[in-house]
Amino acid sequence: MCIRCVQCTNLMLGILDRLGRSQSAVFILLAVYFAANVVVRLNQPASLEYDEAHQLYLSQWLFPGIDSQPPFYNWLQYGVVHLFGSSLAALSVLKNIVLFCCYLTFGLTAAKMLKNQSLAAIATLGLLTIPTISYETQRDLTHTVAALFAASLFFYCFVRTVEKPNALNYALTGIAAGIGAISKYNFILFPIVTILAALPDREMRRRVFDPKIAISAVLGALVISPHAWWFIDNWSRATTKTVAKLTMDASSSWIVQVWQGLSSLTEALLGTAAPTLLLFLIIFGRDLPSAWRAQNQWTRLLERMFVGLVIALVLMVLFAGVSNVKSRWLIPFFFLLPLYLCLKVEASGVSIAQAPRRMAAIALAIMVAIPTTLYTRNTSIGAMEHYGKQHVPYGPAVQEILASSNVAPALIVTPDSYLPGNIRLHTPNVPVVAPAYPPSRAGYPFDADHPWLAIWRNIDGTPAPQPTAAFRQWVQIDPRLRDAEWQIGMIAPPYNYGKPGDVYSFSYAWIRPK
Repeated sequence: MCIRCVQCTNLMLGILDRLGRSQSAVFILLAVYFAANVVVRLNQPASLEYDEAHQLYLSQWLFPGIDSQPPFYNWLQYGVVHLFGSSLAALSVLKNIVLFCCYLTFGLTAAKMLKNQSLAAIATLGLLTIPTISYETQRDLTHTVAALFAASLFFYCFVRTVEKPNALNYALTGIAAGIGAISKYNFILFPIVTILAALPDREMRRRVFDPKIAISAVLGALVISPHAWWFIDNWSRATTKTVAKLTMDASSSWIVQVWQGLSSLTEALLGTAAPTLLLFLIIFGRDLPSAWRAQNQWTRLLERMFVGLVIALVLMVLFAGVSNVKSRWLIPFFFLLPLYLCLKVEASGVSIAQAPRRMAAIALAIMVAIPTTLYTRNTSIGAMEHYGKQHVPYGPAVQEILASSNVAPALIVTPDSYLPGNIRLHTPNVPVVAPAYPPSRAGYPFDADHPWLAIWRNIDGTPAPQPTAAFRQWVQIDPRLRDAEWQIGMIAPPYNYGKPGDVYSFSYAWIRPK
């Protein structure tokens, strides 16, 4: 028995060593991990988080722009949905493929910048130590996932360009920058800071002022151009919501705004960096603090980038009214922290004999903990203390409402922007519209054989017997519906994984000509 235990222990240690020292083994492990996350999502309730619902709703159309978020991820989701249909798989598979590409490009960057491939493997797995990247992106945050991919791709192309300044690498860098700009608006700060941080270095400065950088500019502009024209014509729509998220009430004093802004920025920075610093201290032990003063070309670049980004964010707090900084907004900038720490360790020349095994053990623990947490938080009430978005029984509600009529609706209308995606998940062949993103409804038939269906609810699940006046007014903008008959009903299916007797109320109305 003891011999068998020793053999199992040696096997596990061998696996850990392999994972901590081999990039190919790391990429295979990550592919399995993201596939496992897809399986976990498909075995959770068919009720969507906010970004998931938003994506599924918008996937009905291909727009150059629509709201405060750029359209790159919407375009990807549109393509997947129109190829494979509206489903949880269409949402989860796309997100996990993009996340895998984030880790892949990050790992390729680490392999270029680090001579020691064990450190490159550690840096790649180090992304798992940033909670927003490892956990929050699995829970939701589609546009943040797109921005992370774009930032990782851009930095990889930038490093390639520094090493080999040929036309192809300049072209790839420009395309990556363009993808980033249409992934999330705050990404634009990343290439600006990268270029500024490169200027003090003689070799990098030559790359910045190389005439071939015009290729980057032209291709980046071409990638951005479809959305740029929309943005110019819809400036207010594209910026109002984002500005509202970032700033406080205008009545607040400047001192209060700055205090809240700096406090939230500090909290976001600590939330992003502290777990990684703590875990890397465990991985490298006493050698990490001793490596802090070591430098090379790449560590100096990243240090200038980090300092430049923090200065830019502080200036936004001081002079742009920013008072509410979230950790997810920092991810396209500070995802490079694990790579920076590994560069420091390599520059110092300290021994890393035990580090690969420790990193692999930590990474495997995170890879088990995250899918387990995501699954249990939705399948058990005890994990949350209250009902979340995935506990709301959209599927049973939609099926019961549709069963109340012998005729399928020509169009479903709802008053909020979160409900349409959940409805569409369960009625993929029926178009759904809402006031927040209102395409023209003139093209949808409306007669006795083609009724419309209105669905509404209170967010807390309490009964809402009548639609709001604003919702009725919006529906009746279409002249065909001004004198239509509303046949109102209510249902209250039980929560997904809810306590006995706990229900969530939905109201609906079949709208038909009189």
